[in-house]
Amino acid sequence: MTETLYEPGPSTRGPGDVDLLTALLDTADRRGAAPALTGPDGRTLGYAQFGRAVLSTAQRLRAAGMEEGERVLFSVRPGPAGVVLALGVIAAGGTVVFADPGVGPALFAARRELAAPRWAAAESLLYAAARYGRPLARRRGLLLPHYHRLGLRHIYAGRRLPGVPAGALSARRLASGPAPAVRPEPAPCQEALVVFTSGTTAAPKAVVHTRGSLGAGLAGCGQALGMGEGDVLHTDQMMMGIPALVAGAHWTMPPYGFAPAAAPARFARGLAGATHAFCVPADLPAVIDAVERGVAAVPASLRHLVLGGAPVLPGLLRRAAEALPHVNVLAVYGMTEIVPVAVATGRQKLAHEGPGDLLGTPLPGVRVRTAPDGELLVSGPNLCRGYLGEPPMREHATGDLAGLEDGRLVLRGRKKDMLIRGRTNIYPGLYEPAVAALPGVAEAVIVGVPDDYGDERVVLAVVPAPSASPDSLAASVRSRLPSLIDAAALPDEVVVLDRIPVAGRSRKPDRAALRARLRPAGDRRTGAAR
Repeated sequence: MTETLYEPGPSTRGPGDVDLLTALLDTADRRGAAPALTGPDGRTLGYAQFGRAVLSTAQRLRAAGMEEGERVLFSVRPGPAGVVLALGVIAAGGTVVFADPGVGPALFAARRELAAPRWAAAESLLYAAARYGRPLARRRGLLLPHYHRLGLRHIYAGRRLPGVPAGALSARRLASGPAPAVRPEPAPCQEALVVFTSGTTAAPKAVVHTRGSLGAGLAGCGQALGMGEGDVLHTDQMMMGIPALVAGAHWTMPPYGFAPAAAPARFARGLAGATHAFCVPADLPAVIDAVERGVAAVPASLRHLVLGGAPVLPGLLRRAAEALPHVNVLAVYGMTEIVPVAVATGRQKLAHEGPGDLLGTPLPGVRVRTAPDGELLVSGPNLCRGYLGEPPMREHATGDLAGLEDGRLVLRGRKKDMLIRGRTNIYPGLYEPAVAALPGVAEAVIVGVPDDYGDERVVLAVVPAPSASPDSLAASVRSRLPSLIDAAALPDEVVVLDRIPVAGRSRKPDRAALRARLRPAGDRRTGAAR
């Protein structure tokens, strides 16, 4: 099979042209006293103050003994202090290793062994809880690592609490010194960030980004999302907030641990003055519900709502267009290894008439091709260096099945989600968007469910839209499937559920949990669709 190849047109940016720190410090110099970050407590750092804090942190870390190439286990929650500390570590020549203390002792230990850090940075509350609050944490199902026994140099955020190791450095004091006269030289090849993505205790897996790959990706993200000076982005996501800072916008943060779906009216109030906001698709229905009921109002200032981390379905886009007519929805396609790859507007996705999910035109500098089996392969200046402990990466195999139509990427499914019926390969992602676009359907997921005889049934699970009747939806969907799905791929069953299980921070459909839920499906059977 011939591979599809997309060569980007001329770009103003090439590999290594954008160094993350250089871009941020240049913006800080240019923006001066303009607001840069507003934390959950309402306090704001101006750009000049932000730049000085990053450089002061870097200088004091070097004076305390941090050397180039040393890695820092980083467990500091989102906030101005955490952003300054992370960038200060990178400016000192170090690497930020995002560490989740709640993954369990064995996996935490395996990840630590792979990363081989010399330093740890954490909330003072985390140090205190790990040392004195372990019984309470254990009763709540959280097994915290013994931070004070890691044998590392320590940095703590927040006020000092019992349990913070002796000799630990205060993040606040690191940031409060005068800025050095000389700032770091551009170093696009410097290792800057390690993010664990998957893997087991025996074989953890982590993505390594450089200052150059982050600079190219995050600067490109800001441009693609239309962020510039005078704009205001509301999010707690660092990989969305940093592009705003590079662009000279004002980044505001919601309260720690805040989820829009849990308090949609509060989320809407927090958008006051914002021009841009980010949320995962699974949180948006609750916000739209609140708007439709009149208990929440999205401010007129909001122009762009950025969605990412999971598929953005047609039913959700239609509801958003009706409830938030003045807001432009932007769906970002990317992954930890390379972000972003493409951005599509809600209107573009709804206007796509063919099968699959429109992802948009690859961003400038991004190169894409498809392997003979249809898997999407991507590369470009924003591609990570590779996986920790493995050879450098030249391109990333996404695991997505995709193609190019008129220069635009169209997602057709996931390799690992492929189902086999006889000689037919069934790719759920090829059909799910079309089913989700049917009247009365809010979500649609196709999975294979093992039966008692070792075979597998193809089951289509749908969630009704708020105005639809669950009782009649299965029959209505079933009658329309022959015009949407190839005959050999038609599902054996259509079931109606109140919700699709989700997993992870991005809240993507949890297909394993859905299969488990549908396994004893005798009382849910609605009739064969074939």
